[in-house]
Amino acid sequence: MGPLHKLSSESTPIQHVSDTAIWVAYYRALESERADALFKDRFAKLLVGSRGQQIADSAGASSRYTQWSVVIRTVVIDRLIQEHVGGGVGMVVNLGAGLDTRPYRLQLPGSLRWVEIDFPDVLEHKAKILGAQKPGVLLDRFPLDLSHREKRQELFSTLGSQSKKALILTEGVIPYLTEEQVATLAQDLHAQTSFQSWVAEYYAPELYRYFRSKQRLKQMKNAPFQFFPTEWFAFFKAHGWIPQEVKYLPKEGLKLNRGMPHPWWARIFTLFMSQATLEQKFLRQFGYAVLAKAEAQA
Repeated sequence: MGPLHKLSSESTPIQHVSDTAIWVAYYRALESERADALFKDRFAKLLVGSRGQQIADSAGASSRYTQWSVVIRTVVIDRLIQEHVGGGVGMVVNLGAGLDTRPYRLQLPGSLRWVEIDFPDVLEHKAKILGAQKPGVLLDRFPLDLSHREKRQELFSTLGSQSKKALILTEGVIPYLTEEQVATLAQDLHAQTSFQSWVAEYYAPELYRYFRSKQRLKQMKNAPFQFFPTEWFAFFKAHGWIPQEVKYLPKEGLKLNRGMPHPWWARIFTLFMSQATLEQKFLRQFGYAVLAKAEAQA
């Protein structure tokens, strides 16, 4: 069954990894309606239809954590992109672009080339819904299943030759891949000279137990997390990429006066923690890393 399909009789609305794009866009739509919204995405509601709320409702109590995470990561990545474009990036390559609307809503130079790569059905849906909207950048879409390595390498080679300095974005993509798939992706990206920076999702090993729990696996049975390296930073370093900076979402949320939601007992528990323990156990557990090629940092 293809991406962005209609609901079936299955107990979970998430029937394909591409359905997570609807889930994420729904939370962006909710944030945009708040009086104190951290960003405005007027296109998100158009893209999700009724599916977004159905998927969110199926998540139960955990929905509020995912919603918070989506909101903070959106702000963090928005700012990272604007910083890197201001620093000379001429192309952004969004792998697994999903229902991202940054080419339409961010203030970016009109000369910036923005490339979206995702399943054909996902990009067809976006093109249909947003067809009358004009992006503020030079937008190109390439329908491709990124698991097809030969076709991926061919496209990367073409894009690499068309830019002097490109930023790669994988928002909500890496966790759904196996270690072997992430390794080959890292190698293929590294092979392109102009692909100089890469924004990738980070999770500390302490969170793996939750992602492997029965409840989580039941909810995400059609789109489970699969990337569980023993040491995240060492894994990427082995494939030529090292962290240039890391934006931890719990810390960024505090800066934005939008702290991570916790059950009451957890809030009491943190009162008795030292700052060092609080950093390790809560504030540095997940976020987004900007990776740079190791040789460029030598």
